[in-house]
Amino acid sequence: MSNHPWLNLALPQVAGLAPYVPGKPIEELERELGISGAIKLASNENPLGPSPRAVEAMRALLPQVHLYPDGSGHALKQTLAAHLGVRAEGITLGNGSNDVLDLIARAFLGPGRGAVFSEYAFAVYPISTQAAGGKAQIARALPPDHPTQPYGHDLAALRAAVDETTRVVFLANPNNPTGTWVERDALRGFIASLPKDVLVVVDEAYIEYVEPDSDFPNAVAWLDDFPNLIVTRTFSKIHGLAGLRVGYAVSSPQIAEVLNRVRQPFNVNLLALEAARAALADPEHVRRTRELNRAGLAQVREGLSKLGLAALPSLGNFLCIDMQRPAMPVYDGLLRQGVIVRPVGNYGLPNFLRVSIGTEAENARFLAALGKVLEGLQ
Repeated sequence: MSNHPWLNLALPQVAGLAPYVPGKPIEELERELGISGAIKLASNENPLGPSPRAVEAMRALLPQVHLYPDGSGHALKQTLAAHLGVRAEGITLGNGSNDVLDLIARAFLGPGRGAVFSEYAFAVYPISTQAAGGKAQIARALPPDHPTQPYGHDLAALRAAVDETTRVVFLANPNNPTGTWVERDALRGFIASLPKDVLVVVDEAYIEYVEPDSDFPNAVAWLDDFPNLIVTRTFSKIHGLAGLRVGYAVSSPQIAEVLNRVRQPFNVNLLALEAARAALADPEHVRRTRELNRAGLAQVREGLSKLGLAALPSLGNFLCIDMQRPAMPVYDGLLRQGVIVRPVGNYGLPNFLRVSIGTEAENARFLAALGKVLEGLQ
């Protein structure tokens, strides 16, 4: 028994949870170290910020924040349906895509029911599974020496982990925190191989960072082929609305109807609903962000090479860098230089740091700080 009396009264699956640890805020670091001008490259945020159209849409609505939002999110659903070419009835809105992932766990998992996901997969999958009382069925990832996708999803291992208790498979594409991905034919074949009563959730939080003319799979296009498919996306990444918290799932209307039974009313706020609609109407902002990210990935990879380091393959807006040593001393040293990145030891990658791609100046500052830290650790 714990010395924490309220923890003793919590459900066992809740008492055993380790809370999600977000990236350290800039204000907290500056307060702790008495410094100013820190930069944060820890949470995969868009360094360009939100679309100006989204900012203007929020500004216009500020006098109305005393009113509840449309609890159904009708206007945003209609805009998303037109944007994606899907039925509005199959869209479930969430307070960020994390909220939607949690809705899926609450609706379909519980005692005696399992969720399959890969090691090194997004931390919300095990948290939501355990909180719902479900069983985590963790599949081994591809080995570190895999020629194209080290630490990536091993689809054969994921399929082998599915058994008669499995109700949900979570698969992020591209994956966070590794940045690795699954190709089109392989992913489609994997989904087709699953039992029809097992939901497969393809988490596409970073898909907009993938070059649009690539052969990368767009799972939304497969919804009519797979009634058990749910695709989740977010406005937090390329659209730069992380602080507003708005994401969504696309599925069959029948699955969406189940999710809406556990969705809290007004779970997406008034400003977020309208800002998300405006963001979808600004493809130029998305293009500029993708272009900046492409250049930043190349800039950071080149700088790492000069330092004798390398990162995993990535199609996201971040790199998972092998420090070739325990990463926490490097992380702490970067903090003292005013640069916040993300340690991923909690994912089972103690020698890696995940670094978000920033502006050209932020990337250069990170590389310079990293060089100083590594020199001091020799």
